[in-house]
Amino acid sequence: MLHYPKMPGSADAPSAKCVAFEKLDGTNLHWCWHRDFGWHAFGTRRDEFDRGPAGVTAFADAHPGIEGADALFDRTLAGPLDAILRERFPEFGEVKAFAEYLGPNSFAGAHDPRDDKRVVLFDVWADGYGFVAPERFAEAFASLPVPRVLYRGKLTGEFLEAVRTGKYGVIEGAVCKGGTGGADVWMLKVKTFAYLARLKASFGARWEDYAE
Repeated sequence: MLHYPKMPGSADAPSAKCVAFEKLDGTNLHWCWHRDFGWHAFGTRRDEFDRGPAGVTAFADAHPGIEGADALFDRTLAGPLDAILRERFPEFGEVKAFAEYLGPNSFAGAHDPRDDKRVVLFDVWADGYGFVAPERFAEAFASLPVPRVLYRGKLTGEFLEAVRTGKYGVIEGAVCKGGTGGADVWMLKVKTFAYLARLKASFGARWEDYAE
């Protein structure tokens, strides 16, 4: 199961209002929340584990190198995010919170074990609703570790080219999101030329496998 959708590139970018966030280079993880049970499951983009001792052990065995992610989430995000969901989103009963796990030297899903890691919230999806609108996300979760907003306004080719050429000071690129919430939300990614060159230098003919 794919817990987070595959994000298209900018080839068919709509001419629409958007919020552009910095795209962080880490591992895409998710945590499941229920209004009655709290945080009860977690996993990567493609798998999920119960947060009991057996599930945490199974996650660590399946994903060496990111085994500390759940404990870090508990220390930094779990409590404050729970409070915001209860206070600001009373209409949500079940939620998946998506966060990037990364350190200063993380690259293409690999992490330096010597780095101090962080967990950065980048999306919230609710059962029966869909994704929180980008403007509402930026406002409601501003007190938490979230990606910085690079741009608000009409999505233009000029902005996309500015990201690609490094004018916004990002390492990997940007995620542009628009819409008013739920099924109306759209998103796309744009990566810097420098990051794509690094992928090609590191992985050769397989570089596109790491460009997602």
